[in-house]
Amino acid sequence: MAVIDLHTHILPGIDDGSRDVNMSLKMLKAEKKQGTDIVVATPHFYGEDTTLEKFLRDRKKAFETLGNIRRREYPEVLLGAEVAFFFGMGRAEGIEKLCIEGTRVMLLEMPFAPWSEAVFREIEHLMSRDITVVIAHYERFYRFQRGSRYMKELLDMPVYIQINAGSLLDWKRRSKCIGLFRRGQAQLLASDCHNTDTRPVNLKQAREVLRSKLGIPALKDTDSIGTALVKGRT
Repeated sequence: MAVIDLHTHILPGIDDGSRDVNMSLKMLKAEKKQGTDIVVATPHFYGEDTTLEKFLRDRKKAFETLGNIRRREYPEVLLGAEVAFFFGMGRAEGIEKLCIEGTRVMLLEMPFAPWSEAVFREIEHLMSRDITVVIAHYERFYRFQRGSRYMKELLDMPVYIQINAGSLLDWKRRSKCIGLFRRGQAQLLASDCHNTDTRPVNLKQAREVLRSKLGIPALKDTDSIGTALVKGRT
């Protein structure tokens, strides 16, 4: 099993994450120091604002600016995307290119607005194309779905639920997130790191919280699932 940070904004200058190469390398060193084996770089993809082709070119260019990072002081880096929901994505040509490289696993950011049945149909279309969906930072959507059944319905779907490390470090959100892990409704913990100060690499601290609340088996479970999701890469 490996320790995997499945959600990061660690590539330089491509979104609201790392601003330059120096910051990216500091973030990668922090990941290594905290015991992360594999980092998935997931810059934002907004299908309503850019084309798939431009995004892939920009992502490749941002990654290449890092130079030779396959050294002992850095973890392995895989390319992916945090795909913002948009209508039509379930049938969009080439959408699978946004999956974590070498896999059919996609990190999906749900709308920051009330959901509808049409939103869920799009997710079903994605899954019908043999795409495994990971819901990014599930806990951030509660306030948009008050009085709605859709938060629970999402948990009942065959998707994986990712929780941000910062939410386990926030006492206001911690209890609810721990409950999700305890019930097996959340399976993945990731940093969603954006920089070295306000949204830093913090996976180790959150893993300690998870261990203290639910024990070592909880860490093993999330590591096992994360490893299984990326093990098919070529």
